[in-house]
Amino acid sequence: MKKLLSILMIICALCADAAPKTPKGRKAKRAKTTKVVSTPAVPRPAREPFVRSIDAPATPGGLSGKNIALWQSHGRYFDQKEDRWTWQRARLMGTVEDLYPQAYVLPYLIPMLENAGAYVLTPRERDVSTQEIIVDFDGGYAQKGYEEKNGSKKWHTADGLKGFGYKKEILTDTDNPFRMGSVRQIQTVTNPDKASAACWYADFKKAGTYAVYVSYASLPNSARDARYIVNSLAGSKEFEINQRIGGGTWIYLGSFPFAAGRSKTPVVELLNVSSEANQTITADAVKIGGGMGNVSRSAAGGEATVSTYPRFTEGARYWMQWAGIPASVYSVTDGKNDYEDDYKSRGMWVNYLAGGSSELPGQKGLGIPIDLSFAFHTDAGTTSDPRATIGTLPIVYSKGAKLGNGESRTTSLRYAELVTNQVVNDIQTLYEPTWNRRKLRDRPYHEAMEPQVPSMLIELLSHQNFADMRYGLDPTFRFTVSRAIYKGILKYLHEKDGIPYVVEPLPVSHFSIAGKDGRYTLSWKGVDDPLEPTAKPTYYIVYERIDNGAFTELEVVDNPSINISISDNQIHSFKIVAANDGGISFPSEILSVCDIAGSDKPQVLIINGFTRISGPAEIYAEGRIGFDYAEDHGVPYYGDIHFTGEQTEFRPEAKWVTNDAPGHGSSRATHETEVFAGNTFDFVFVHGQSIRKAGFPFISCGVDAFVDGNAKASPIIDLILGKQKEITVGTSEERKFKPFTAALK
Repeated sequence: MKKLLSILMIICALCADAAPKTPKGRKAKRAKTTKVVSTPAVPRPAREPFVRSIDAPATPGGLSGKNIALWQSHGRYFDQKEDRWTWQRARLMGTVEDLYPQAYVLPYLIPMLENAGAYVLTPRERDVSTQEIIVDFDGGYAQKGYEEKNGSKKWHTADGLKGFGYKKEILTDTDNPFRMGSVRQIQTVTNPDKASAACWYADFKKAGTYAVYVSYASLPNSARDARYIVNSLAGSKEFEINQRIGGGTWIYLGSFPFAAGRSKTPVVELLNVSSEANQTITADAVKIGGGMGNVSRSAAGGEATVSTYPRFTEGARYWMQWAGIPASVYSVTDGKNDYEDDYKSRGMWVNYLAGGSSELPGQKGLGIPIDLSFAFHTDAGTTSDPRATIGTLPIVYSKGAKLGNGESRTTSLRYAELVTNQVVNDIQTLYEPTWNRRKLRDRPYHEAMEPQVPSMLIELLSHQNFADMRYGLDPTFRFTVSRAIYKGILKYLHEKDGIPYVVEPLPVSHFSIAGKDGRYTLSWKGVDDPLEPTAKPTYYIVYERIDNGAFTELEVVDNPSINISISDNQIHSFKIVAANDGGISFPSEILSVCDIAGSDKPQVLIINGFTRISGPAEIYAEGRIGFDYAEDHGVPYYGDIHFTGEQTEFRPEAKWVTNDAPGHGSSRATHETEVFAGNTFDFVFVHGQSIRKAGFPFISCGVDAFVDGNAKASPIIDLILGKQKEITVGTSEERKFKPFTAALK
């Protein structure tokens, strides 16, 4: 810990103003979120560590140290035959498969895996922001925000090494931006007092949360513990990266909140402090945000064009080019057929990542030990009965040569069995008892056959089928399915290692804030998972935001309550995260409190009764079946990234002709580049701003805490209901999200 603090002090002295600190007088308890736990395991081949978050909670029962490659279906691509950019699938039920699986993978599945300690790699852009900033010392179209500070060792340009260069705004043919620039390098020191630093500053056009990627070059003597620090409105987050592997592409560190304007503190800092002296650390470009597609394509004799769509909507083939992956991986047809290149490239990308590692020692690549790959699709077929669900289809390839590490390919059968059984069991238990588990398909599909690590492809449901999509458009269903996939992956990897697993907890409930005159108590309840007995919270992390700032960690507590003191007129907002040895939960709703000293006005109790997240209204009448987005779009969780436009064809007998005329379920293309707003669970703060402006102090609680008597009523109550509306989900007769329940009345 002393060494870590010394390093952070050097950072502040070298690079910039201090990062945001924990509120005065409230020192966060860090022990539980920084402790290192060693877990005995069955001996495995020696493997290199890759990316480690220093500040993340220890997850000995989770996925700590695991590297998972996954992708979400297709993406927008250039069709050489039709000389245009288009989707690989048709727009149906208000969405398209090129976007729809992202509504599972990006908001739910990837965060769940990361919350369990895994490092996740994906061949498609994961940031839905259209803003992108490149900071690089090579100039070109990059921002000029790179600076160096020299200690006992000095930075210099690496001889003979190519790095990222933003020399072309639009990439053509097989342009590789990671061959267009140079790389800086320095030798390591073990003494923090002699540290040097590379610093990347950025100028943000607009405030927001952005993904942060770094890049570097890998050498035989590269440091295995390069120390990166990301400074944002949420404070400083520290990472260790093994630069001996993974060089020459974008390495994702996380998504962070930033203010508009030029950063006073470096967005990213890289120190040359290491546990080993005289190793090499390299510094290249930093990428912030998702951006717009910038790969130009054309048909023979045609004019080259970019997609004009956000990069996150595009297929893997284009992200790979922007990320420096060799053309031999993403363009097996030599640029003649982007459709084929896209679906074949994903498995080859996995092998390129793993090549040279303990998982694939006989192949050239980036040396990242990939534990498994997962392909998420929703094209499970059709049925003549729109009332019947299609169900879930797993696909593997268990025949032929062994995997890269010598393991039998039959291990993928066990992998698929655990994941599929978990998915179907959880759906049948919580949603649809008749949900179909279709027979496993053991065939040479590229996404299941090509990877030299355990791999599977899942066709979760049929996006063409109304009965499946009655569930599939519900955000809570997508959360459940994603959690089931995460649990299946967790159980498979722990079974291979021969050690017990622990499932990360569910979000807490019954959150409330009580008290007055500067002294308040936050209380909540941990939630047991009826589907998983190990998913019990053992401690909690409390986060605080002051006014319009960002959330920072306040304290780690063992019990579901905490006392706080407030001595200002600012609005203090809080969220709770449950944790155990398996990882951390999704956050709670956000509650706020404001103490107006000397006010003679009564305290207001704000009750958050807006709990709804759901799919759109349904049309289920004679001759018309589908979704009525105009009547009620539904309420996304934070925001939807899969909506293309309203459904226009409701006749079940309407047949598919082409992707542009797909028959029943046909939908518009009016919103397919947009993020559709949803429930942020932060409306207490919105109301609280007006209440404070009127001179009233306030506290707040969730509606579940209020009806159970956990929150004491005040003389004035502000009940938030938003788009709360009683609905049903799927074929269930259960009614949900009724605004005025008997208990509330």
